[in-house]
Amino acid sequence: MKKLMVVSSVVLGIGYCLSLLLDESQKRKVIAAEKQFLKRIWCNSIDYSKALINPVPWSTADQDDSDAEEEFRHVSPHFLTKIECFSLLSKYGIEKYETRVFESGDYKWRLIIYPDGNESQDKGSYVSVYLAMADTSTLPVDWEIDAIFTIFLYNQISDKYLCYEVNERRFNETKSKWGFPKFISKKKLRDQSNEYLVHDNLVLGVEVFVCKRQRVIESVTLHKPTESPQKHEWKIQGFSKLGNDPWYSEEFAIRDVNWKMVLYPNGYSRSKGRAMSMFLSCVSAKSFDAHQKIRAEYSVSVKGMSDSDALHDTGKLSEWFTSSTKSSGQLEFVALDDLRGLLVDDCFILEVEIFVQLVVQ
Repeated sequence: MKKLMVVSSVVLGIGYCLSLLLDESQKRKVIAAEKQFLKRIWCNSIDYSKALINPVPWSTADQDDSDAEEEFRHVSPHFLTKIECFSLLSKYGIEKYETRVFESGDYKWRLIIYPDGNESQDKGSYVSVYLAMADTSTLPVDWEIDAIFTIFLYNQISDKYLCYEVNERRFNETKSKWGFPKFISKKKLRDQSNEYLVHDNLVLGVEVFVCKRQRVIESVTLHKPTESPQKHEWKIQGFSKLGNDPWYSEEFAIRDVNWKMVLYPNGYSRSKGRAMSMFLSCVSAKSFDAHQKIRAEYSVSVKGMSDSDALHDTGKLSEWFTSSTKSSGQLEFVALDDLRGLLVDDCFILEVEIFVQLVVQ
């Protein structure tokens, strides 16, 4: 026991000294090696002298995912593939093998295995293993999926798994696979003492945890002013007979947005009996989601029945139209006494000009 404590102290001391000289990536390797070494001599009761002679090797799997952590587990992963006569893949010139599709986190995945590696450098010296998205055609445009995954290599004699856990990675149209171009060297794989390739049979596995995030995309469109006015006219006839109920214009479209004008001939709320009330209603806003909105600048004018200049107008008004704010206007658009002087044969025209400035979807 004393010898084990001495060895542990020496290892920790060496690791500390090395960490002062190394960058962050190399420090992680030192820490991982220390953990594996101490685990072997303490937890597994392996003679410390043998552990010194045959230390846990550096992971060759961290060439692509530098933060991958190496460990051993006895629990099997979510998906396993057993390849019998593994060496025949190379003999038959099969450069890449794609496993069957499996599901995890409501998405489809597969392992992609390159028996001789997928890099021109060191070709034939390593086995490459990747986790890849499968059947992405059903995913929305600009899809992105974040996942944490672990790739397993089965030790068929000791009944445990060598695992490389990778921190969160983002899968998308540009990068639909992540993994290790140097997962394990062919030399190490063929070494029977490692117990990974038994009777030329190889077992690989993977475990995938999808990080649930709902991607939110907002589309903001700003419109340039148009040379031609965006106007709509509403002819009001027999004004004195309209009564107290609200009157609605026909629905009309400007900039692919549907609108209506709402008129209260004898006023609304506190203006009742004193002034005519007028509102512009955004019909499209009835179907808006909570995040959708439109900013519009508008003006409403009272005109005679002929193509005359405006007799009265609101001036320029602006409003953000949303699912909760569907209309905008003036309670006291024009005083009833003033309006009577503008009527021609009890008729007039309401003209609205709308400039849709911004649309958020």
